[in-house]
Order: sequence, then C-alpha cells, then structure tokens
Amino acid sequence: MAILLESINSPADLKRMSAAEMDQLAEEIREFLVQQLSRTGGHLGPNLGVVELTLALPAVFNTPKDKILFDVSHQAYIHKILTGRRERFGTIRTEGGLNGFMLRTESEHDAFGAGHAGTALSAALGMAVARDMSGGDEHVIAVAGDAAFTNGITYEALNNIAEHTKRMIVVLNDNEWSIDRNVGAIARYFHRVVTNEHYKHLHDSAAKIIARIGGKTAAKVARRAEEAAKGFLWPSMMFEEFGLHYYGPIDGHNLPLLIETFNFLKTEDRPVLLHVLTQTGRGFQPAMEKQKKFHGLGPYDPETGQTPTTVPTYAESFANTLSKLADKNDKIVAITAAMPNGTGLDLFRPNHPTRYFDVGIAEEHAVVFAAGMATEGYRPVCAIYSTFLQRAIDPVIHDVCLQKLPVVFCMDRAVLSGDDGPTHHGLFDISYLRGIPELIIMSPKDEDELADMMFTAIAHDGPSAIRYPRGAVVGVSCKPEPKQLTIGQAELLRDGSDVAILGLGPMSAMANELADLLEKDGFSAAVINPRFIKPLDINMLKRFSERVAAFVTIEDHVKMGGFGSAVLEALESIGSKVPVVRIGWPDKFIEHGKVDSLRAKNGLTAAAARDELLPLLATRHSNILVAHE
Repeated sequence: MAILLESINSPADLKRMSAAEMDQLAEEIREFLVQQLSRTGGHLGPNLGVVELTLALPAVFNTPKDKILFDVSHQAYIHKILTGRRERFGTIRTEGGLNGFMLRTESEHDAFGAGHAGTALSAALGMAVARDMSGGDEHVIAVAGDAAFTNGITYEALNNIAEHTKRMIVVLNDNEWSIDRNVGAIARYFHRVVTNEHYKHLHDSAAKIIARIGGKTAAKVARRAEEAAKGFLWPSMMFEEFGLHYYGPIDGHNLPLLIETFNFLKTEDRPVLLHVLTQTGRGFQPAMEKQKKFHGLGPYDPETGQTPTTVPTYAESFANTLSKLADKNDKIVAITAAMPNGTGLDLFRPNHPTRYFDVGIAEEHAVVFAAGMATEGYRPVCAIYSTFLQRAIDPVIHDVCLQKLPVVFCMDRAVLSGDDGPTHHGLFDISYLRGIPELIIMSPKDEDELADMMFTAIAHDGPSAIRYPRGAVVGVSCKPEPKQLTIGQAELLRDGSDVAILGLGPMSAMANELADLLEKDGFSAAVINPRFIKPLDINMLKRFSERVAAFVTIEDHVKMGGFGSAVLEALESIGSKVPVVRIGWPDKFIEHGKVDSLRAKNGLTAAAARDELLPLLATRHSNILVAHE
C-alpha cells in the first residue's frame, strides 16, 4: 500500500522525510512501477534500477532551479512521479498522456528533452556555461548510464567540460546494460574498476572513515587517502585525465550514502564525476532475471512478469533471412549499434557469431566501420533504427555513398513508433536519404518482399537502404528462396484507368482499401507497389500518366521531401500535368499514441484519401462529358 508515495506531490516533500521513510518510499515506488506499467508497458527494468538514485537527487538539489538531466531519459519515470505527475502516471505512453521520455513541454522539472543516448553531458555543459556567463548559482547534474560512454558525443563533451566550466556534476550510472549487455573496451574498463579487490578494500575503508567520524573533514581525509592509492593503482584514470575529479564507485541503492555524497559534491568547485553501481530490474525478480526483455516491453502480468504471446515481427523476419543468406555467403557481416534485440540480430548472432558486431551506441562509427569492411570485399549489413541512422548521415554520404561501397542499411521502425513518441518515430529517412547519389532505397510490402530486397541489396555492387516497420509482419507465405528484383521496377498489383494509387511498402494495404472505396463510387483504380523509392519506375509513371486523372501516393513518412515528393518530381521531369494527391504525415512532430488513432487524426486513412481525391475525379468526369457534347 503506497502510504508515503501518496503524500509526495513535489520534490520539496522529500526533504522532510527521515532515512527510514525514504527507504520505505523506495519500496513503494518499485511496487507502484510494477503495477502501473503492467497495464501500459514501458521501460520497467531501467527505472527499477535507479529508484534510490532518483530519490537522492531531489532530496539534495532543488529542481527546477537546479538542472537534472537524464541521458536517453527512458529511466526518468521516478523523476516524473516525484515532480507532480504521480496521479497521471497511469497514462504514460498512451495517447494524450505522459511521454515515456523527458519532455520540456510536459514539466518545468524536465530540464532537457531526450530519447537518444549521448546528449546529457553536452547539454549539461551548455547549461553550466550559460549559468556561469549569467552569474547564476544553480547546480547542473547529468545522469548518464555506462552505455552512454560508448557514444562519441559523450566523449566530445568530456573533452570540453573542464575547459569551459568550474562546476558541474556527472553521475555515471553503471549497470552494465543499455538495451543489451554493454560491449567494448569502455564497458570492460568500468568492470575492471569495480571488481578490483584492492580498490574495493580502499573504497570500503574510506566509507568507514566517513561513517565513523562524519563531516567534511572526514570526507576530505578519506578522499585524499583514496586518491593516493587510486593514483598508484591507476596512474592514468580516464576521467581524471579529462579534468573531472572522480569519486566512487559507490552503492547506487544506499540512499543515506547517496544523499551524503551529493551533499558533499555540492560543495565542490570543480567538475566531478560520481560513479554509482546499480542493478537493473532491482526488486522485481522477473526483471532481474530477464534484463533484456524488461528494458522496454508491453503489458505483462505483475505477479509473474509473463507477457502475451507475440506474433512474428519484421525484425525477426529480417534476422532469419540474413542468417540464411549468410549461410551461403561468407562475406556477409552484420553490424548493430547496441540494438541486437530490437533489430533482431540477437537471432543472427548464435548462427554466425564471428560475423556479428555490436559496436555500442555509436552509429557514426558503425557506418564508417562498415565502409572499411566493404573496401575489403565484405558485404556489411547495418541494422540501425531509422531514428538512430539520422545520427550517422554524414558517414552515410561521405564514407559509403561517395565511394559507392556495398553497405546495406536495414532501417527497422521506419514508420510511426507509436508509444515511444517523436524521438523514435521513423518518419524522416526518405527525406534525409533520397538526395544522396548512388544510394538505392527500397520499401517492402510484406516479409516475403523484404527477403527479396535483402537478397537484391547484398548482390548490388553499391550502397542500398531498406526501410520497414516495427511490429508484426503481414503473414504471407514466403518463398523457399528469395529472388533478385530488377532495380527500379515497380509491381502492378491491380489495374485501373481513372486513378493510380502508389502504396509504399506496407501502405499497399491502405492503397487496396482506397481502391475498393473508389470502385464503389464508380471509378477504376490501379494499385501499384513501388518497391523502389529510388530509383523510381519512370516507365510505370509514364504509362499511367497518359490515362489517369490523378495519382495518389500513400506513405508512412512525412510528406515534405518524402515518396510523394519524389513522384511529383519524376512526373514533372517527363512533362506530366496529372495531379498528385499525397497522403503522409504533416510537417510537425507527431506525439505518442496508438498508430491507428494517430493516423486517423492526421488524415492517413483510405477514407480521408478518398475525400481528398473525389473532387479531382469528379472534375475530370465532368470535363469528359462536356468534351463528348
């Protein structure tokens, strides 16, 4: 029963609590999270791991004056609960409800919005420098998981912190996980630090001095002893070399220790880094046992952690196809940027472990790394979410396409990403890729065509990209072997003479629905599966431009610069005057919510397309009658 939690309406309420009450509150929050998220789904594991840490911060600092930033911010649920949003928490990740990430428009306590990793230190430094220039006295605290330290932006910030400000706090939340277990030299470095017996003994001794004597003097003595030994054990501690004074590692679930430490760090007039150790999923056994699953999930049983049986997804279809292709081609390698589970590559890894590479949260490196492998005759497949490939656009242009290297970009979630919201919607990839020379861009209507496109892309002697949605596949019966597609050739699914409907990728289902509606109105509608966004099937467009009254393009992408724009440009190039009705997302960031509801709200339905198209068709019909008279 959440007795104490119900009394928390703002961070100020925490400052009146005793240590025992704070510990009880931590347990109430864990139970609250498990029960609430069982209905809506969300990032359960990461938030269970930072309960005490998130309680300690507002207990010591004064938000919103003091700025608390969370890297990625999927672990900011407790922060939301403590900052006046507890009663609305049941709406998280639902349409019209709380966002699953930090959002500046949602609360004054959300100092900086985020949904991608690696931004917290740079943003915090910007705030700290702005404070220094304005003569302010607020504290700036950036909380970043160890996974964020595999991201290049984090190191760009580290390189500048000590140079530009004298007061800033970085909290390294070390739990060994992002979405999957963290990889690389940095992860191994952190592990060596916290598991070294000499350092553990040294740290425990320092903690005992503080506990026995108390006060700043004891902390200073203990710190000096720790520094001396630390310098002996690790003469070039990474963070010290960057100019941040390093403290820790400390137990991230020890509330009194966290509060005592933050109170001490408030007095430091130099940039500092506090290394805390936390356990993802703490307090809920299923989340501790299956950390990957409980990083982010849908509704589940709050007692057992069981989730409903899932249907096959595009990610799984992609991974299974890639595994089969790699069985026959030893030059195929798979690359992910810390997303083996989300992209499906955790299914590829057991079959081809020596040809699987997880480079951490480092999309730019992933692309250039792939380019390097391609120069040596390999066929790298980069599986990166559409929203994350945005971060690597320069390497895509400069390192892959400029050199015409055969790298395949497989962009999962290249559609609306429903519950996650605007930071994760894959609605911009066509517009940021379409203008790049040499790049072929494809979008499959179903999982069978996805396999064909992967086979085609790997056989192509140049760069290519395939965009496909999150979630369940269409459920078609796949061919035993994929076939190679003719590049730039569309597929006519249904012939017609009054209107030609181009439904991109899975939107071909909506295209067929629109054709059915139009036929009831007495119009003959052709349905085309474009397959290729670039190059377009110019011959198909020429053929239909000579007989139809209008084209309709339907895409799960923003209209501006998207597939419909490409069709308009192509028709102009051949001198066609046939109008084009473009159905796609408007020029704004789309909120989170259920996909069908958001589509209906923004005009991405067959009925809305019909209403926009009918006046054009009626005008043409009237002109034909006049001409006959």
